[in-house]
Amino acid sequence: MLGTDDHSPGILTRAPEALRYESQSHDPDDVGMKLASLIAPHSRILDVGSGTGSVTELIQSRTQGSLVGIEPNPERAAAARARGLKIFDGFLSEEFLQAHGPFDFIIFADVLEHLPNPGEMVLLAKTSLTPGGSIVASVPNVAHWFVRVDILRGHFDYQDCGIMDATHLRWFTRKTIAEFFERLGFRITALDCTVNIDLPDYYRRAPWRWLKPRRRRQLAGALAKKFPGLFGCQHIIRATLPERGSKDVRLA
Repeated sequence: MLGTDDHSPGILTRAPEALRYESQSHDPDDVGMKLASLIAPHSRILDVGSGTGSVTELIQSRTQGSLVGIEPNPERAAAARARGLKIFDGFLSEEFLQAHGPFDFIIFADVLEHLPNPGEMVLLAKTSLTPGGSIVASVPNVAHWFVRVDILRGHFDYQDCGIMDATHLRWFTRKTIAEFFERLGFRITALDCTVNIDLPDYYRRAPWRWLKPRRRRQLAGALAKKFPGLFGCQHIIRATLPERGSKDVRLA
């Protein structure tokens, strides 16, 4: 199995930087804070594809959970361990889960879109969840208005990062990410989105580039809350193993 950065030859002029997502945001509408808000404090947590650990570190700090991660890229795994995180090298496997599980929460933070068969990975992770446990995931929103406008203009241009990252193999809308987990035997207990005002497009597209940062953030946040399928950068989902007598909770 190839690392996800190996999926871009011929799509980009050069391979994307391994540490291109090395950043951490405490904005409550960004991915780290959104994912952390869906995880119960002091839980046993597995972060699959933990990258450089920027999101992992924030989640561990916010939840005070017992967290381990696994990352296939050695450079990213080393960066995560440099943060003091317990990160293993390699791909998720049955052997790894037997050695380190079970878990109350398993995180896929912008991972599933990089996999040719994300369902296989989720079903593997499912075997290591405790009763009533949850998968918490983020995936890019392919129906974001940036992408829609470009398609109307006849463009579907890959980039080295962001929604149009050239290493993305699968694409999700708000509807299809929920259906994906439901078909794998989960119930959806949270469905939300991120804003991510740091997307480069907000700085180069009209009218956003003309707005002051504070006003840009306010407007993008309000629009994402009202129209998450159009203005949300990532879909945030919590998919939970069914329990008798439980009720679904959907977030705006």
